[in-house]
Amino acid sequence: MYSQDRILKDFIKLHDMAAFGVGIVILLVCGTAAKYQPTWESIDSRPLPAWYDQAKVGIFVHWGVFSVPSFGSEWFWWYWQGAKQKRYVDFMQKNYPPDFKYQDFAPQFTAEFFDAKEWTDIFASSGAKYIVLTAKHHEGFTLWGSSASWNWNAVDVGPKRDLVAEVAGALRDNSDLRLGLYHSLFEWFNPLFQMDAANNFTTNHFPVLKSLPELYELVVKFKPDVLWSDGDGHGPDQYWNSTGFLAWLYNDSPVRDTVVTNDRWGRGSICKHGGYYTCSDRYQPGHLLAHKWENCMTIDSKSWGYRRDAPLSDYLAIEQLVAVLVETVSCGGNLLMNVGPTLDGRIAPIFEERLRQMGRWLGVNGEAIYNSSAWRAQNDSVTPGVWYTSRPREELIFAIFLSWPQDGALILSEPEVTPGHTQVALLGHGPLLWEPTKTPGLRVILPQLSFSQMPCQWAWTLRLTGAR
Repeated sequence: MYSQDRILKDFIKLHDMAAFGVGIVILLVCGTAAKYQPTWESIDSRPLPAWYDQAKVGIFVHWGVFSVPSFGSEWFWWYWQGAKQKRYVDFMQKNYPPDFKYQDFAPQFTAEFFDAKEWTDIFASSGAKYIVLTAKHHEGFTLWGSSASWNWNAVDVGPKRDLVAEVAGALRDNSDLRLGLYHSLFEWFNPLFQMDAANNFTTNHFPVLKSLPELYELVVKFKPDVLWSDGDGHGPDQYWNSTGFLAWLYNDSPVRDTVVTNDRWGRGSICKHGGYYTCSDRYQPGHLLAHKWENCMTIDSKSWGYRRDAPLSDYLAIEQLVAVLVETVSCGGNLLMNVGPTLDGRIAPIFEERLRQMGRWLGVNGEAIYNSSAWRAQNDSVTPGVWYTSRPREELIFAIFLSWPQDGALILSEPEVTPGHTQVALLGHGPLLWEPTKTPGLRVILPQLSFSQMPCQWAWTLRLTGAR
């Protein structure tokens, strides 16, 4: 557990060990003909591996000691003892003895129902192509047996299992799913981080002893294809040695050819540096960006971790999720949908239902999502709720519409069509009749289908060939 005396007492010994390990990494980077230098100009020049843009859909998994109280938010510890928000303070005073510490939740993080294969089956059914597991959140508890997290990890406390290893193994048994790992750079109450912050980040005890060793260990041991960094604690990227680590990651790590990273590598780097941009949680620009981006969002609209107190109204309906996916992909982004498992390792039925529903929709409409590109128009200027994607090499345009017109016809104002040459089909159904409109565009005659005859629910896709 975290103890200021323990950490400070071991500081000198661990500093020597960490300095030795970091020194080896520096020698590896400097001793090779490095393609990427430890500067943002060089790091940002790396092309994004193609698989990521093609994947479009991922699942975020927030799981940790915060899943035990499962109240309010995954930021429970901070809101209780950092910000001291009344709601959290009252909850603890009402339900726990006065000497109860956050660390006392850890033995209750049991994961007895956790089955990595079952999780993988659910994830695969969603149509997602990559999974990002929180290997360590801001509380500092690692879901693997980290050598830098003494007795504050899932192997030593709680489950007594290497949860990251189990998830990684199950995902690798499924060739359609890639492993991603989330790692928080900072930790709210770690005395070493608090010391560095008090010194205005002119000292770097915490990165050298804790954060960087964890990052190297995660990459070498688990070989993730996504490294999702978060939580700079207001420390600049120089404090975290972010460019030095990323130069190693891109040049010499075992995943140098496949790994993708986000933009949260220190104060001021978000939406500016990194492999792809997140910009903010639940980011949805509504227009095409020049740089690849990701919309990380939650099915539970109020929290990333599991909440026992969440009412049904806080969970996004599948219609909302599909709409978010369609808009995100049309604007060039990837969607990372978050679920929060329970303390005992279950994915709650409400999350499982949403994921399986998304998979059913993608089973019909995936042609317009996977391997697609943003088109010249993201949405229709005349008909609301219509979003476009394309496959330029195949000369295909897709129009995804979020509501079925009551008059049985859909007007698309953006595509330029040619009678006798342009063809329109409803995915999951077949060819449709259409007629040109007075202005550039077309009016598509939709089939009269009963509910049971519909190819899918929640949104539908038209595939246009011979249009531009």
